Amino acid sequence: MDYVYAPGRNHLFVPGPVNIPEPVIRAMNRNNEDYRSPAVPALTKTLLEDVKKIFKTTTGTPFLIPTTGTGAWESALTNTLSPGDRIVSFLIGQFSLLWIDQQQRLNFNVDVIESEWGQGANLDILASKLAADTAHTIKAICIVHNETATGVTNNLATVRKILDHYRHPALFLVDGVSSICALDFRMDEWGVDVALTGSQKALSLPTGMGIVCASPKALEASKSAKSVRVFFDWNDYLKFYKLGTFWPYTPSIQLLYGLRAALDLIFEEGLENVIERHSRLGKATRLAVEAWGLKNCTQKEEWFSDTVTAVVVPPYIDSSEIVRRAWKRYNLSLGLGLNKVAGKVFRIGHLGNLNELQLLGCLAGVEMILKDVGYPVKLGSGVAAACAYLQNNIPLIPSRI
Repeated sequence: MDYVYAPGRNHLFVPGPVNIPEPVIRAMNRNNEDYRSPAVPALTKTLLEDVKKIFKTTTGTPFLIPTTGTGAWESALTNTLSPGDRIVSFLIGQFSLLWIDQQQRLNFNVDVIESEWGQGANLDILASKLAADTAHTIKAICIVHNETATGVTNNLATVRKILDHYRHPALFLVDGVSSICALDFRMDEWGVDVALTGSQKALSLPTGMGIVCASPKALEASKSAKSVRVFFDWNDYLKFYKLGTFWPYTPSIQLLYGLRAALDLIFEEGLENVIERHSRLGKATRLAVEAWGLKNCTQKEEWFSDTVTAVVVPPYIDSSEIVRRAWKRYNLSLGLGLNKVAGKVFRIGHLGNLNELQLLGCLAGVEMILKDVGYPVKLGSGVAAACAYLQNNIPLIPSRI
């Protein structure tokens, strides 16, 4: 029984956790197993190989950690850095702010590059800092690929070009929590040293698995990193990898089978097709927002996110009321504005196992809610704009051709 029942399905359009596909739910509907039996290591081995594909790496080493994205952050930092190390980190929204807070509490020397919320990372300042750092005191660059609080996507390829231009050896650490498996992500090509994501985002699983992938350079750095780590220590995993048993502690059996099913769905659709689908969903949402006469929190097209759109409301409307009304009246879950943009924006998440007709239902709900709270929206305007685009751009379903 639902804690607060409503007929039909809850329309889940927060930017994580996201809808879980039925095949994944069925795959997880199983009893516990002995993780030391031959079955679980065999399953884990295939997962580790296939997880590399979503990072687009052949050289990276993945770790499936029973944690959230926050734990994955800590794993990335503590395995590669030592207390007092200078790192450059970009503050562009709530989640980059939280990662910076973690970095500071772990006693790193954090050089923060701050941008207005709604803007991307200021890479010109990064270039100037790297140019001045001839002694290579900067040990890592930390960046959130997709800031879900503001709907901003950063250009990772440009970060790598800047690092290479100045021949700087700093590690390149990337939070891909709301991007990997939805946006274009190329770990090897972009020279990312540690990338991480969470199971509850584009993988469309329950919360509880942090997936970290480390480059050979990052693994080498871990040999001399002095940060204290126990639960997140990669070395413990690597010891069990060599033994062929893979697990230094008890994994979630159900999540492992869920991950297997989720990866199978992604590969059946094709990762590039998944990325294209998210591109369509993002574009359709932005066209709807424009048709409503509202603004995107993201200030330039180059930063638009295809997994979440933060919509700015007029000053006379509290965006929190939109989110409350959505849930109370329409069984629709939208994302709140956070911290600096609290009350100023609401967020539409469009990532994971989601199709175009589901999105149109959300957009129709938002239109009714806007009308409820006194915004003079023309009902059907956003839906029509999204439909006009999608009708011309949705391909045939490959398995049904």
